[in-house]
Amino acid sequence: MIEKVVVSMAQLNQTAGDLEGNFKRIAEAAEKAKHSDILVTPELSLCGYPPEDLLFLDSFLEDCAKKLNELVEYSTRFPKLHILAGYPLKEAGRLYNVVSVILNGKILLTYRKKNLPNYGVFDEERYFTPGGEDVCTFDVGDTRFGVNICEDIWFPEAPSQAKEQGAQVLLIANASPFEEGKEEQRLNMVRRHVNAIGMDACYVNMCGAQDEIVFDGETFACSADEVLARAPHMKESLLSVEVRKGRICRGEDSQPLSDWAVLYEALVVSMRDYINKNGFKGVVLGLSGGVDSALVLKIAVDAVGNDKVLAVMMPSVYTSSLSRGDAAKLASRLGVRLETISIQDGYTAFEFMLAKQFNGMPHDVTEENLQARIRGVILMAISNKFGSMVATTGNKSEMAVGYSTLYGDLAGGFAVIKDVYKTQVYALCRWINECSKENPVFPETILTRAPSAELRENQKDQDSLPDYSVLDEILRRFIEDREGPEEIVAAGFDRAVVDKVLRMVSRAEYKRRQSPIGPKVTKVAFGRDWRFPVTNKYRL
Repeated sequence: MIEKVVVSMAQLNQTAGDLEGNFKRIAEAAEKAKHSDILVTPELSLCGYPPEDLLFLDSFLEDCAKKLNELVEYSTRFPKLHILAGYPLKEAGRLYNVVSVILNGKILLTYRKKNLPNYGVFDEERYFTPGGEDVCTFDVGDTRFGVNICEDIWFPEAPSQAKEQGAQVLLIANASPFEEGKEEQRLNMVRRHVNAIGMDACYVNMCGAQDEIVFDGETFACSADEVLARAPHMKESLLSVEVRKGRICRGEDSQPLSDWAVLYEALVVSMRDYINKNGFKGVVLGLSGGVDSALVLKIAVDAVGNDKVLAVMMPSVYTSSLSRGDAAKLASRLGVRLETISIQDGYTAFEFMLAKQFNGMPHDVTEENLQARIRGVILMAISNKFGSMVATTGNKSEMAVGYSTLYGDLAGGFAVIKDVYKTQVYALCRWINECSKENPVFPETILTRAPSAELRENQKDQDSLPDYSVLDEILRRFIEDREGPEEIVAAGFDRAVVDKVLRMVSRAEYKRRQSPIGPKVTKVAFGRDWRFPVTNKYRL
């Protein structure tokens, strides 16, 4: 009888639809874990998560089945290694989200996910049928292992059923997205359930990014009392633990990062994976001298390297010398090439073109938006010519109230800070400077000057918006906490300000529908988990 069982947990960065690449990463993990007894991979590790409507294609499901057969054959290289792999399984006209236990050229057992999430970014009921009463347990040495998939562990039934079948250690395959505070929430939930039924658990999560979803990894092994091992944040890794007499022994523990470090890393990973997985050659962005574009430039440099980033300063007559100087300083500090392309000739040409139609009419937001749209055309032209991706620079506060220009500053391929409030943008920049006190990244004037779009003389954001500290708290209560106007006012906010902000949020829905995707990092982002109608007569 085997005295110890070694469980290896593969924290993998998979890609939806990349069957060959996903297979290779599982195979590489198996090679590294060849002296282990069990290898656990994330949820739907073979096809990537979420595969979305690929699951409606018979050809995709057939190719998944072929790749599964390849993995089964490949497993003969490691005759003692139980490989747990996730994939979509079609049976009798129904589709299941499953994990199979593969050993030495055979599928020993298959577990069908019972609890299908259908909220927030999840839409699994659109595709999958819930698993029935089948329970997946298997023995290695003197330990019995049970299998669950992601959402199953958030409810007591599936873990309890495994316990009833004698399982001592629960193996949980996950594709659990990142959001602020999610790591602690997951950990507490798993420990609560294993404590209730008297089991230890290995929680294996995906890492990397898939479109707007970021997977933070945070794979861990735990007992009811403590974390026994933990994988690094956001990085591919193989975490191994020993199991003796049905209990997990202490293993390697990567210490958790600070909240700001976790958030920043999520933004960097989201941009890096979006660019690399979609084959862009680099990043181009408009560098205005303001705080938003400054943060996006820093993220882009950390995501792909300064040699693959182009910053473009596009001044007009309203662009201050301070903005020009700050943009130049920042680009120099980050080692990024900075090009300056004035929009003035283009703006003058458009004024001439529209002179007849606009004759006798005063300048208003039309001329302001025209400047932003000229900048968008310049950036998209550079993108088309050189194969780089335009990174937009709008934050969540602006996205919420529509403080942006369609086909202008909203034009681009990826909006990396679209779920980051303006106050958080400032805080992240200050945290970055604090991390490099001797050589601060951001010029202090970027962090202290009043924010402005510089589309007219002496323009300030607060001409149109409440102070960002007030605005962001109102937005957070409405968007993430789902509070109504009465609740927000009762919390101490001015009625007129609340009404104005919520009207702006409602009116801006059409802009948000046409904005680029970007990473979800809060509880509710403007993406999959925000579904308000564009044509909407209801007034908050």
